[in-house]
Amino acid sequence: MIDNMPPFGRKKSGKSFPVKVCTLDAELEFNLEWRATGRELFDLVCRTIGLRETWYFGLQYEDNKGFMSWLKLDKKVQDQNISHSNTTQTFMLLAKFYAEDVAEELVQEVTQHLFFLQVKQAILSMDIYCPPEASVLLASYAVQAKYGDYDEATYKPEMLSSEVLLPQRVIGQYQMTPEMWEDRIKIWYADHRGMSRDEAEMEYLKIAQDLDMYGVNYFPITNKKETELWLGVTALGLNVYERENKLAPNITFTWAEIRHISFDDKKFILKTVDKTSPNFVFFSKKVRMNKLILDLCIGNHDLFMRRRKPDSMELQQMKAQAKEEKSRRQIERNKLAREKQLREAAERDRAEMEQRLLHYQEEIKLANEALRRSEETAELLAEKSKVAEEEAMLLSQKASEAEQEITRIRLSAMKVMSTIFHLFRLPRSSGYPTKELSSLHHVQTFRSLTEEVRTRGHTR
Repeated sequence: MIDNMPPFGRKKSGKSFPVKVCTLDAELEFNLEWRATGRELFDLVCRTIGLRETWYFGLQYEDNKGFMSWLKLDKKVQDQNISHSNTTQTFMLLAKFYAEDVAEELVQEVTQHLFFLQVKQAILSMDIYCPPEASVLLASYAVQAKYGDYDEATYKPEMLSSEVLLPQRVIGQYQMTPEMWEDRIKIWYADHRGMSRDEAEMEYLKIAQDLDMYGVNYFPITNKKETELWLGVTALGLNVYERENKLAPNITFTWAEIRHISFDDKKFILKTVDKTSPNFVFFSKKVRMNKLILDLCIGNHDLFMRRRKPDSMELQQMKAQAKEEKSRRQIERNKLAREKQLREAAERDRAEMEQRLLHYQEEIKLANEALRRSEETAELLAEKSKVAEEEAMLLSQKASEAEQEITRIRLSAMKVMSTIFHLFRLPRSSGYPTKELSSLHHVQTFRSLTEEVRTRGHTR
């Protein structure tokens, strides 16, 4: 917003008045000298925003009778019946005339951007009819121009459904939710990756300029038979439409075919180059409408003839500068795109390394856990081995003791057997009863020893 800027650096006089000039995405505020002309205000606005293709634009305002008018550049601002309902006089910077081919004619990015905003608003407000499929495609270019490349990582659901991207007429034709429309737009939006804002806006305009109602200023008229018609003023000429159909004209006059245009009160007269053809006469409801029609006809005819002549030095210079600037921006975009690719590659490598690190850490954790379990198992096995060794030593000791006991018993048994054998060899006369009893005792002892040896042998 710029304030208190006198036009062309001239000193402000004692009297000045505030002015607000609005574009479709910005507001400018100035203080104008009381005697400032429309040209001074218009040039100040164009210079402020850097607009050099001034021939397409004008300042529109609401007059004191509620009629939308274009500011006359050769008259003082204060002498043009501007509404004074507010202390600040408000104007809209709008395209008054349209290009025949936007890609060939629109040179500056600011010019293109202003056209884009105005055409988009006309489509969304249904001043320009746009079929459903084209509406979705245009919406995708508008989203690309506003948000840049589609990024699935940062894209939020319902991000687009809250915005006005489609004409209400199109939405009403189908039983689709906002989310369904968003999905349709998103499919096209994802295909525009790598497209800059000015490229997306230009693609939007290249599609929009092929719509039937693009660049047409419509005025209600009647012919001599009082049939209600529409007169359309375009960059190529004049069209006449039936009142029920603004899309297909019944009659077309190109600017090359028109020899003279004039009006007398509410009567408008069009003369063609072919002098044998009758004049085309129609009537409007208001004289001021005829004045506006004539103004638009003169401006469009001048641009029509200008396009068919070699470019002026100024336009050649503008195109050269625009081409150089576009080339510079393209180099910068390529550089940024390359840096972005490298950054994304580095981020992918880092993410991959982090993922691998996490994988290795998990493997180390599992290996440590397995090692800990192995150590616990080894300790348990060592403990069991120690117990087994102690049990084996105890069993070995018991076996040794058992061997010794068996040996002792065998020796005792052998001794008893020897005694018995000796007794059985003695003569009967030598104390038999006593010896017999003693021998019987030894036999019993021998049997006991034999049984004990057998038992210990089985136990072993």
